[in-house]
Amino acid sequence: MEGYRVTFPSRLKIQIESFEIGGSKEREALIETEASLISTGTELTALSGDFPESSAWSNYVRYPFIAGYSSVGKIIGVGREVREFKVGDRVASTSPHATDAVVEVAGLVKVPENVQLEEACFHTIASGVMNSVRLANVSMGESVVVVGLGLLGQMATIFSRIAGAFPVIAVDLAEERLKLAKVSGATATLSGDKWDDVKASVEELTRGRMADKVFEVTGNPDVVPKAMALAKRQGCLVVLSSPRGKTVLDFHDEVNSPSRLIIGTHFGSQPAYETPYNPWTRRRNTELFFDLIAAGVLKINHLITHRYPWREAEKAYKMLLEDRTRALGVILLFKTH
Repeated sequence: MEGYRVTFPSRLKIQIESFEIGGSKEREALIETEASLISTGTELTALSGDFPESSAWSNYVRYPFIAGYSSVGKIIGVGREVREFKVGDRVASTSPHATDAVVEVAGLVKVPENVQLEEACFHTIASGVMNSVRLANVSMGESVVVVGLGLLGQMATIFSRIAGAFPVIAVDLAEERLKLAKVSGATATLSGDKWDDVKASVEELTRGRMADKVFEVTGNPDVVPKAMALAKRQGCLVVLSSPRGKTVLDFHDEVNSPSRLIIGTHFGSQPAYETPYNPWTRRRNTELFFDLIAAGVLKINHLITHRYPWREAEKAYKMLLEDRTRALGVILLFKTH
């Protein structure tokens, strides 16, 4: 059985290639993809090759690179030992941008009927950002600054507000992203073109205290020290992005003397299994994400900016390479019905 998927055969090259779809084994399911979400951060970094040669990025991005990790589709076949899923179930998975995928059922989450297909496509991003907000211990009344308002930054804004943070201050260079951040729940938005002004505004908005938690979500290594300076003494810098390169930081003046905390919150830090100490696996976070949408507590439709038929994936990526700031949720549609 033949399928098709989006790959980057080399830097700045996009291709739809055919591949052989294997049969589902005992604990696997065969999924027919309906839609998937482009990660405008990770995938654009992989496509552009804009990362140091000797880094974790260079270990992760190997050409040809199979793109995508947040898809939704219908099960069309299951292995003989699968009992918790059946043919016809709509499921979320971390499979790539492909017409079909064979996936271990342990990695699948059912999508409730009252959650729309396009909303469900955000599941991987949502679960990862939920994990970040939890690791940062954001709590009621804490002041939060989110620096960088792409998909992750918008989600960090949303979940910080749900966690009770106030104020939530959103910072970016792009005016349209700042407008959308207000819809996401930001109580104040600041243009990031002048950092002295940003710092002064954060000081004013927090009554001189500065931020309890600062989420760095630009991926730009040069922004890290600027974001750090927005945190209060004994505050916390949360590195939610995956910075592309090295950062120069005065650890005495910016970390040791003010006793600030720095934590990394990569999506991979979600535990593989639920335990009493940390039950929040990717599956558990994804289930909560769907429950919040179904209950009307969470709204993310404003984050969908572009839709493309999957055969026009090259057009989608070229648009992002030209100017990613005009896009947030870019969805590839595999089924139009």
